[in-house]
Amino acid sequence: MTDGAFEANLANKLGAENLKKVEGAKIGIAGAGGLGSNCALCLVRSGFRKLTIIDFDTVDPSNLDRQFYFQNQVGMRKVDALKANLYRVNPRLELRMVNKKISQGDATGLFGDCDAVVECLDSAEAKRMLVEDLMKLGKFTVTASGLGGIGSSDDIRVHRIKDTLLMIGDLESDISTKPALSPRVSIAAAKQADVVLQYICAKQ
Repeated sequence: MTDGAFEANLANKLGAENLKKVEGAKIGIAGAGGLGSNCALCLVRSGFRKLTIIDFDTVDPSNLDRQFYFQNQVGMRKVDALKANLYRVNPRLELRMVNKKISQGDATGLFGDCDAVVECLDSAEAKRMLVEDLMKLGKFTVTASGLGGIGSSDDIRVHRIKDTLLMIGDLESDISTKPALSPRVSIAAAKQADVVLQYICAKQ
């Protein structure tokens, strides 16, 4: 990659001032599965350099239909595989990858210095626990609910729950009955990244 070409291209699209905000922002991502891995890719392609990504899982063959991993990474820790993949987009990243299952009370230590956090966990209980902790910290948080199935992708929308809490999804589809597939998962992940990009660019 020609030195500086990646940043120069984004500066033309975002504007130099917005790119400076984006490159300086610290973004947390809780989970590196379908939402988290794809959201991280969108954020890095948008110019974000400082990411904290938390996950405790390994890459499984069943992940490859919708997550940002490859066949030769099966069996690797997701945080290690995702780190390698993101560095291929931009080698100037500053990544903090943590191989850990998030527990109640972890939010401060993991995401305390982040400007925004993207919640990408699997279970409803884990989602609720983390969002509640992040709200106590006053963190700008983007979560997701309702992204399973096929079609009706226009139903995946941005819902403002609170000033600092946005939710992406149709709020109805359950991946236990409507499987999570690449198109709708990727749409939701991209919307999460877009909301974060908008928020950071709008900051004074």
